[in-house]
Amino acid sequence: MKAVRCAFVVICGLTASCQSPQPQEAEGLNPYEYQLADGEYGVERLPYGESWPDFAIGWQRREELIEATQRSMNYLTKPSSKTFFPVGPGEIITHDLMSRSVARFNEVLHEAKSSEDFLSLLQKDFNVWVARGQSSTGDVFFTGYGTPILDGAKERGGEYQFPLYDAPEDLVKADDGLILGRKTASGQTVPYYTSAELRDNGHLKGLEIVWLKNPYDAYMAHVQGSAVIRYANGDLFEVGYAGNNGHEYNSVGLALVAEGKFKIGDLSLQKLRDYFATNEGEAARVLPKNPRFVFFQGASGGPYGCLGQPVTAMHSVATDKDIFPRAAVVYVEARLPEMDEDNKLVQRPVRFFALDQDRGGAIRSAGRCDIYMGLGDDAMARAGHVQARGRMYYLFLKN
Repeated sequence: MKAVRCAFVVICGLTASCQSPQPQEAEGLNPYEYQLADGEYGVERLPYGESWPDFAIGWQRREELIEATQRSMNYLTKPSSKTFFPVGPGEIITHDLMSRSVARFNEVLHEAKSSEDFLSLLQKDFNVWVARGQSSTGDVFFTGYGTPILDGAKERGGEYQFPLYDAPEDLVKADDGLILGRKTASGQTVPYYTSAELRDNGHLKGLEIVWLKNPYDAYMAHVQGSAVIRYANGDLFEVGYAGNNGHEYNSVGLALVAEGKFKIGDLSLQKLRDYFATNEGEAARVLPKNPRFVFFQGASGGPYGCLGQPVTAMHSVATDKDIFPRAAVVYVEARLPEMDEDNKLVQRPVRFFALDQDRGGAIRSAGRCDIYMGLGDDAMARAGHVQARGRMYYLFLKN
């Protein structure tokens, strides 16, 4: 079964110097959450006279990039992918242009003999577009997501008391996957129950697919949209996104900031985990403040993005698919956390190619992008410390 992630971002608000991570006050996301005017799109041609980014560095990590590019190509061969094109200003980005652009980029990755050769081929064949960003300044706010590994059990018992649920039969979806609500006994479609209601009304009883140790682990699976469950015998079970209840996502971290529990610059995934672990009853009080509830299904080979293809660590990004093109080749310039030689997270400038292969419930503007950081504790630690401002470019063939 296909497991499609719907990314939800916990705002962690941690940036750092090149020496060691030091929390600082963040401006917040409001400037990046603005809505485009009617007819505007998330990308535009690189302004005349503005220099190309240094794409040559992308050739150095081409093995994983080739794999990610192939997954976009796989998606674009499906007839259903044509329903999301044409897009862009004047509907200039057609399905044919996207397919040929990704395929040619893949060819260049194989043909180039050096980074200089790689850059020369790109300059010969491609036009550069740029994400409009905050208020059309080109300034994009980057966050990170990943796939956590969580301890769990197949059956309820002992410390395993917090379930993940399969999608209920009364969940109504549109053809494009949009959640419409819940079908009643009379056949009407009404808004689905909120997360707080689902925790109290027993509506999902019998749909449990796995049991976790604490409510925050369950919440993290909801936030990331997928997880790998580690059983006591060492076996692993992958769960992926199967839908949600159709309600808007509200950040639990920002709710705690509003209550004065944290400063926004002090938030991280680990600090949230520690807070709920040491403050009994807070999880039950705070987590329902997010009305969205995610359903899961067993999966393999994932995690999967909204294209129905696996996402690749550091080579897949999530954007607002109402205003950014699916499957496109993307180039990111930002500062991201990496492990140094002392196994400490430090912020370093990075530049890399990725494919636009996912979307997120909290990623809804031309000024936002979520980077897939990978699987496991290290990836989740890095994802929890991504709060970077940078730029994002797109490549399309000249003809």
